[in-house]
Amino acid sequence: MTSPAGLPPTGGGSGEQQRLKLLAVTACPTGIAHTYMAAEKLAQAAEQLGVDIKVETQGSIGAENVLTDNDVRTADGIIIAADKDVDLSRFAGKRVVTVGVAEGIHHPERLIEQVRTAPVHGGGGGGTSTSSSAASGGGGKERSVGYKALMNGVSYMIPFVVVGGLLIAISLSLGGHTDPSGGLVIPKDSFWMDVNNIGVIGFQLMVPILSGYIAYAIGDRPALVPGMVGGWIANTGSLYDSEAGAGFIGAIVTGFLAGYLVLWIKKVEVPKFVRPIMPIIVIPIVATTALGLFFIYVIGKPISWVFEHLTDWLGGMTGTSAVLLGAILGLMIAFDMGGPVNKTAFLFGAGLIATGNQEVMGMCAAAIPVMPLGQGLATLIRKRLYTEQERETGLASLFMGLFGISEGAIPFAAARPAQVIPANMLGGAVAGALAGLAGVEDAVPHGGPIVAVLGAVSGVPMFFVAVVIGTVVTALTTVALVDVSERKRRGRSMVDGLAPQPELALAGVGVGVGSDGRGAGGGTATAHAPAQRTSSAPASTGVSEDEVLSGYLTAQTVKVRLDSGDKEAAIREMAGLLAATGKVTDVEELVAAALRREEQGTTGLGEEIAIPHAKTDAVTAPVVGFARSAEGVEWGSLDGTKAKLVFMISVPEAAAGDEHLRILALLSRKLMDTGFRERLMTAPDEAAVLDVLREIR
Repeated sequence: MTSPAGLPPTGGGSGEQQRLKLLAVTACPTGIAHTYMAAEKLAQAAEQLGVDIKVETQGSIGAENVLTDNDVRTADGIIIAADKDVDLSRFAGKRVVTVGVAEGIHHPERLIEQVRTAPVHGGGGGGTSTSSSAASGGGGKERSVGYKALMNGVSYMIPFVVVGGLLIAISLSLGGHTDPSGGLVIPKDSFWMDVNNIGVIGFQLMVPILSGYIAYAIGDRPALVPGMVGGWIANTGSLYDSEAGAGFIGAIVTGFLAGYLVLWIKKVEVPKFVRPIMPIIVIPIVATTALGLFFIYVIGKPISWVFEHLTDWLGGMTGTSAVLLGAILGLMIAFDMGGPVNKTAFLFGAGLIATGNQEVMGMCAAAIPVMPLGQGLATLIRKRLYTEQERETGLASLFMGLFGISEGAIPFAAARPAQVIPANMLGGAVAGALAGLAGVEDAVPHGGPIVAVLGAVSGVPMFFVAVVIGTVVTALTTVALVDVSERKRRGRSMVDGLAPQPELALAGVGVGVGSDGRGAGGGTATAHAPAQRTSSAPASTGVSEDEVLSGYLTAQTVKVRLDSGDKEAAIREMAGLLAATGKVTDVEELVAAALRREEQGTTGLGEEIAIPHAKTDAVTAPVVGFARSAEGVEWGSLDGTKAKLVFMISVPEAAAGDEHLRILALLSRKLMDTGFRERLMTAPDEAAVLDVLREIR
């Protein structure tokens, strides 16, 4: 047996060389094509080099071939080929090499050689692979640690926003009524008050969850407690004499502070007998105490001072132009959506109701729903800019906006602050200014269409005009800024030599895989058990002999010779091929959708393969086509090869399900088999092509 970090000896007692036993984890951002391509390439390289390997794939359908504790205990080294966070704590004491997923596809032999001399991973764990990737010269595009940490926090926060916001909205709509002294009031000790209280708890947990899981992504488990406690402190202004806490922006600050503080503490040399209790006792206590006191005594006091003076400044503006005051209040309301700037404006407006001045609250009430309504509308206007999860959150955001719950927009602002917050502020300023111009009044300290419906607003028509115009401004500005940002990012990637990965972006993020990378699945895929690698395929679906891939690909959608010589013409020809099935309602829209996908990054996967695809309602059901090009079509593949094997996949917008994702995964992995590609190229006719494609199981 080898030592935990050691490699096998050059010879055993019997005089035979002991086989190297490696483990690998592959993962890409959307978890479809590259995840499985890298797994297959590593398995093939290991077989050629006489190495045993088991590969865990963390795809959109969940983690498959999950590495067990016994696998890790007997392994001689670990290869991580991933463009997203992979939990490394389970590999403590093992040699670990960490690179981007593209490196696993293009240089698997090199990785197997590198792991022999890779550094031993320490016991502190870490949910991030960036440092290792940099040290290893990893290939492939990879997001920064900060970006991935922020996305980790946002993904865990979203359910709390949605559940809390919807429960509050439901309780207000069904159990609330207007009261001049208390806004929208739900009778105490009523059923709907209990529902409201549950929703409030969800909102209270939202900010600490965001902070905690940002910290977790940076500093692993020891950072979770200081991150969450720090987020709670940031959101509880009473701890540092502020009427309003620091909100989600404060939570982002505490999340990053906690994460990097824990990383710094981990580097401190301590006696050997203390090391076992460092991650579970010492680090959490030291980091939580230090961060909490730092926020209360150092950061909290300036925050309190700033917002006290901001309130005084607003008080001095009550005699100025109503349009200017409305714009300023709208900017503040929209800036942090329930945070200190928002609350300062809201409390200022609410406080003036008792003095008989209801116009200021009217300005605030018009601006309050603009952010969630605008962000929800943006996900409907340009669906391709958003993941499936974001679009679902957008629908919930629209509902929350109707009830004046501005926090519904926080997930979007946290994920893309540079684009979303300016768009929110512009829309909020427009809504507030229009309400001020029209002299809209609100008699209760609440906002959104709900207060108008319940009769608390005067000037209702202009109130809705202000809300609608502000919402549209926010949505259009958001779409424009996000689109520009994505184009710039793709442009930088091309300049840096890291073209956007030709990923099959047909699924949303965060499907089926937990933060530790463990999910459903099983099996023991090794380099010497190719049949086992496909054991996760769905059971027989009863399709006919002329149907492949669960009937998505049929004799109607196979063409042995592609006539087109360029990419656009080839996509158009393939779309016509799919139309023969009767499942395409609009060929031009299908072509346009596929070309829009190509603008995001080539779907040329290399190895003379291209898989153009589109997610569009121009098709009524999933359909797959295949065609061959003898000369090859220039597709912009990363390895420079022309595409000779072209698969086109199209699914409706509403298409979902593990079977569909599994078929994409199996197709991507099977195409890495050189023999399979050769059989596809030499098959003489459509029937022979279908026979080859039936190998995909």
